[in-house]
Amino acid sequence: MQVEVDQPRCVASGQCVLMAPDVFDQDDDGIVELLSGSPAPEQYDEVREAAAICPAAAIRLREN
Repeated sequence: MQVEVDQPRCVASGQCVLMAPDVFDQDDDGIVELLSGSPAPEQYDEVREAAAICPAAAIRLREN
């Protein structure tokens, strides 16, 4: 899985960080920061959930 974030689209809700804190973080303004563009397989479910609940659809996933 490859993860990409669209920072300009982010609305700083922080849902991604709550769902997958090892993959996503937030800067001082609350904008998403990607910690790992290639998460471990055991993180896939939480990353998929984070992408699904993102209110701005700022997370894109590419399944390998």
